[in-house]
Amino acid sequence: MPEKAIDSQTYIEYVKRINDSRISPPLAHIHNYGCQLNVSDGEKMKGQLMKMGFGFTDSAENADLVLFNTCAVREGAQERVLGNLGFLKHYKELNKNMIIGIGGCMTQQSQVAEKIKQSYRFVDLVFGTGSISKLPQMIYDVYNGRKCCEHTENDLSLNEGIEQVRDSAFKASVPIMYGCNNFCTYCIVPYVRGRERSRSPRLIIDEVTKLVDSGYKEIMLLGQNVNSYGNDLEDENTTFPQLLRMINDIPGEFIIRFMSSHPKDATPELIDAIIECPKAAKHLHLPVQSGSNEILDKMNRRYTVQKYLETVDYARSKISDFSFTTDIIVGFPNESNEDFEKTLDIMRTVRYDNIYSFIYSVREGTKAALIEDRTPHSEKQERMQRLLELQREISTQSYKRFEGRVLDVLVDSTGRSGEGSLTGKSNEFVIVNFSGDRSLIGNFVKVKITKAHNWALDGELVED
Repeated sequence: MPEKAIDSQTYIEYVKRINDSRISPPLAHIHNYGCQLNVSDGEKMKGQLMKMGFGFTDSAENADLVLFNTCAVREGAQERVLGNLGFLKHYKELNKNMIIGIGGCMTQQSQVAEKIKQSYRFVDLVFGTGSISKLPQMIYDVYNGRKCCEHTENDLSLNEGIEQVRDSAFKASVPIMYGCNNFCTYCIVPYVRGRERSRSPRLIIDEVTKLVDSGYKEIMLLGQNVNSYGNDLEDENTTFPQLLRMINDIPGEFIIRFMSSHPKDATPELIDAIIECPKAAKHLHLPVQSGSNEILDKMNRRYTVQKYLETVDYARSKISDFSFTTDIIVGFPNESNEDFEKTLDIMRTVRYDNIYSFIYSVREGTKAALIEDRTPHSEKQERMQRLLELQREISTQSYKRFEGRVLDVLVDSTGRSGEGSLTGKSNEFVIVNFSGDRSLIGNFVKVKITKAHNWALDGELVED
C-alpha cells in the first residue's frame, strides 16, 4: 500500500493499473457549477482522470465516478448541488461501485463539508479547491475502501502544472491569479478561495504561448480581480496592464479577453493597454453592482459612482462606442426605491451592451448576512423586472450602432436557425448570428451586420 509521501504521478499509475484491469474503462462525469475558474478547475480534474484511465460521459446515470465541482457565490447554486446529490443516491443504489465526489468552493466552507459528511453518507470524496492535485490519491483510497475528506488552506500552487483536458479546441481559459482581498460584504469568495495569489508572469506567458501554438484563438484570462494582478509578486514587478501587453506580443492570431475587473482598480493604464493592444478585445466587463453610493459603501466596494463613470468616460474618450457589460445586484439589504432608481440612472448613462443581474442572495459567513433586511422579496422581484425591461430597451438601441458595420467574429458553434446557421462573438463580446459552413467554427471571419436585436446581431458573411 502506498505511503503518504508518494507523489501524485505514482498514485495516477496505481489507479490506472486498477482501471486497465477492468473489462472496459470506467466512465467519469464532471459537473461544473458557477464561474469560469471552476470550469478551469474541472478541466484539470479531467486531465488527471484521463491519465488514470477513465473515459468520460455526459450522463451521471451512466458514470462510475461522478464529481460535482461546486460554487458558493449564491444560495441557489448550493441548493441545486444538494438537490442533485439526492438523485445520485438513487444511481448509487443501482451501481454499488459508483464513486461520488463533491469539491470546489462550496466544500471550502467547513460547515458545509461537515453537513455533507453527516447527511450525505453515500458521498465518497469531499475536497476543497486546493486539493485537485490529491485527486489520484483520494480515488486510490476509495478503491481501497477508505472515504476521503481533503480540506486545504487554499494552497492552489499545488494545482500548478496539472495537464488540462479542455472543453474547447479553440477557446481556453487561463487563470492568472487566485483569491480575493476585497471582502465585499455580500461575497463569500475571499473565505473560500483565500487571499490574492498571482501566478508568475513567466508561467502565464509559457501557457498562453503553447495554447496559441496549438491553434487556440481565444484566451480568457481569469481572476476574481484581475486588475490587482501582481500586487503580491515580490520578485517580479508586473502589473495587469503590463501582462496584457506581454501576452499581446506573443506571435499568432488570437484574441485576449479577461474577467473580472474591479472598478476600484480599473486605471487609465488598463484602458490604454486594452486600446493599444491589437489582440485585446475592445470590451470591459466592469461590475458596478449598484448605482447608489450609499449601497456601494455598505457593500464595501470602495469606489463611488463618480469614480466608476470616470473610467467609462476615459474609455469612451478613446473609442466612442467602447463596449461595457456589468453585474448588478438587486435588493441588497434595505436598498430603498431611491437607491434602486440610481441604479437605473447609471444604466441609462453607461448604456451597457449587456448586464448580468441577480436578486441579492444571503451568504452565511458574510457581513451582509447579519443585516436585518426590511425590504419584501416581492418588491425585489418587481425591481428586477423593471431593470430587465430597461436593459432590453438599452440593448435594442445600443446594438443598432453595429448595423451596416463589418465586425470580426470568432465562430463558436452552429446556430439555432437550422442547417447552415452559425453563431459567434464579436470583438465587443456581442453574439453574432449568420449563415455559413460549419468548417468555419473555430476561425475568425468578417460579418456585415444587417439587423440588431436586444440580445444579438444578425449578419452576412463577408467573403474574402
